[in-house]
Amino acid sequence: MYQSQYFIPTLKEIPNDAQMPSHQLMLRAGLIRQIAAGVFSWLPYGYKILKKVQDILREELDAIGGQEFLLPALNPKEIWDQTNRVEAMGDVMFHLKNRDNLILAPTHEEIIAYHASQSIKSYKDLPQIWYQIQNKFRNEPRPKSGVMRGRQFLMKDSYSLDASEEGLDISYEKHSLAYHRIFERCGIKFFVVGASSGAMGGSKSQEFMVENSFGEDTCAVNYESGYSSNMEVAVSYVQPLGRIENSPEYEKFATPNAKTINELAEQFELEVNTCAKSVVYVVDSELVLILMRGNDELNESKLQSFFETNQTRPAEEDEIVKCFGANPGSLGPINIKTPIKIYADNLLKDANGLVSGANENGFHFKSIDLLRDCKIEGYSDFRTVIAGEADILSGKPLKVVNAIELGHIFKLGTKYSNALGAKILDENGKEKPIVMGSYGIGVERILACIIEQNHDEDGIVWDKDLTPFHIHILGLAYDKSEIVQDSCNQLKSELEKLRLEVLLDDRKERPGFKFKDADLLGIPIQVIIGDRGLSEDKVELKFRKSGEKIEVKTTDILNHITKFYNI
Repeated sequence: MYQSQYFIPTLKEIPNDAQMPSHQLMLRAGLIRQIAAGVFSWLPYGYKILKKVQDILREELDAIGGQEFLLPALNPKEIWDQTNRVEAMGDVMFHLKNRDNLILAPTHEEIIAYHASQSIKSYKDLPQIWYQIQNKFRNEPRPKSGVMRGRQFLMKDSYSLDASEEGLDISYEKHSLAYHRIFERCGIKFFVVGASSGAMGGSKSQEFMVENSFGEDTCAVNYESGYSSNMEVAVSYVQPLGRIENSPEYEKFATPNAKTINELAEQFELEVNTCAKSVVYVVDSELVLILMRGNDELNESKLQSFFETNQTRPAEEDEIVKCFGANPGSLGPINIKTPIKIYADNLLKDANGLVSGANENGFHFKSIDLLRDCKIEGYSDFRTVIAGEADILSGKPLKVVNAIELGHIFKLGTKYSNALGAKILDENGKEKPIVMGSYGIGVERILACIIEQNHDEDGIVWDKDLTPFHIHILGLAYDKSEIVQDSCNQLKSELEKLRLEVLLDDRKERPGFKFKDADLLGIPIQVIIGDRGLSEDKVELKFRKSGEKIEVKTTDILNHITKFYNI
């Protein structure tokens, strides 16, 4: 390909609204252009490498028995109503004003279950793995970071259909191994975490993550022990508070200037962890009280998992005052004005000697015994892990990192098949719902993460195994020198016979401009051909990753390149 004929509109300056390196470089190197918030056009140079990523996805999904579909982005709303996910998705789903009540699909579990219900009737028809690479639409309120968080994005989503949970286990493991191969082939450093299934539902899910300071997910990791988990479900080893020998009757004391745990502990010389913080939430329209140790933070995802609902929110102050008879800062589990259910974090299990609010502004109780003085409906791990706490595998400190989610795999179970009537007759003639799994990868995110992990101050650094072009020939004074033209064109022809993809810079530009653009585009090998070198029968090779430059004889160019690419 001649660069003068190839549309690569490079930019010298970093766009003001681009913060992530991948966003900056994808714009500067002419991979993408934005046309609206969270909506991007893929230009030829970007789309060329994006297609190569898709080829890897197809090869690995086909290898585990996947069959490719192309499902419609427009879906009938009534199909989604059967799983109640229109309400669950809320404003994230694009709702269209149209005569046929169609919506733009943010994912395709419902449609897969719908098609399965039409045609799969027996356990003999299973297992099946169906996948597609398709545009998705989500009405992100704050699209940012380029293609990392967009309103329209390309996604590989696959779905397994099995006759049993045991079959789902096999399909799930197939996808897990395929995902490892996909990201390894893309040259991405990643880790896998246990995760919350959220609105997707299901019994188990894992996320494939890339550590990145701009990432919107937070994970607890210990790379040495192998522990890694999304903070939504992360656990650590912390000694429970337990019980102390003396357990006198609780008594009220005045705390007029103490509205936080730290103020309470400091003013009355209390141990922070013996202060039980009261967190009030609305769960499925009902108020509940969650007792937490000291300054521990409630993890809302764990709360939702415990109550098996995503209909949760912090209570408003007027709701709290009406129920407790006091304002936040003076709340506790004893003498609640309107009795509600009380739950507590595992670290407080059966604890005594606690201090908590007296449900009277400016007063607290001390010597509270949860076994004696309160009715605790249940204990669970409700807390958010803190960096430095011991991991449960090795006891060594956990690191809390920001990360980007590349892929997510779910064991869906029968939620969608039950709702859509996707049922089969088993080997005993008994009707059963199909057992499903769902497996997603953000295709554009793969490309962005490759750039995040492979760039320098000059531009992108493509790996030789995944690059838009293999060779970048820079013809210096190409338009003025016939010998340069002939040498460039001859080398281009010879390389293409070896099935290597070549970009030849034949533009009427100064050498310095060409060098800058070449480093920005990041093709693994640059072959620099000019009159001066050719007069000595030499050209210069530059290896983009290492920055190494070598002069070689024109007759040795192919040897160096074929050795680099193992041809």
